[in-house]
Amino acid sequence: MGALVFNVTTAALMVLMFKGGLALLGEDTLRGRRVPWAAVALTGLALTGVALQLCWAGAMDTFGSDPARSGWWRVVTSVFMQNGGLFGGAWNIATLAVIAALADWFWGAPLTLGLFLAGILLPEHIDGLVGAGGHHSTDPRNFAGSSGATYFLGATLASALLVRVIRTDRGRARGKEALLAAGVPVLGLAIWFAQSNGHGLVSVYGFLLGALTCLLARPSALRPDPAFQQTGRPAA
Repeated sequence: MGALVFNVTTAALMVLMFKGGLALLGEDTLRGRRVPWAAVALTGLALTGVALQLCWAGAMDTFGSDPARSGWWRVVTSVFMQNGGLFGGAWNIATLAVIAALADWFWGAPLTLGLFLAGILLPEHIDGLVGAGGHHSTDPRNFAGSSGATYFLGATLASALLVRVIRTDRGRARGKEALLAAGVPVLGLAIWFAQSNGHGLVSVYGFLLGALTCLLARPSALRPDPAFQQTGRPAA
């Protein structure tokens, strides 16, 4: 039962981030958007990692982030390995593809890749600062898996949505979006404290970095893309 609750709450957090990304971009605009090359690249790396695991028995030993083994590259390469079985691996790759696409369309490819890299490198260092390391680390990879960086990236979309709601100040019309966005760090903290679920706190980290990025790096990205109308196609 504990594993089921863990999986359900983890999935619920992802659903909140996905819906936040759709609200941020405008669901009706997705069909007319460009190819999200950052998402294509990240998903391709994840699929390559799975193919490598299937073809080479030593792939996990070489690229997994096992603290008992040396190798500076492991913290990055382990993200593109999967260790959650067939369903877990499929979930990780599918959510990576979707969240990275939404992020690419909002942040742009370079910033999306930078935020994803931050989701790989920052959590363990923040863990050390807040005392969440060791057996209670926020890193949900357990030596391998893309979910931690994906949830981090997804949370940046939620924070961008909340910042835009605050800046546009459209009253009740935006109330649901504000609740949707704020629900990500709230649920994240709840499942962290209740389950020690690393996906929760790593999402809080991503939410905070996303808000900071909105405020300092991309204020223009908080406005809806003027090239797209409600038809979902570029304006003439």
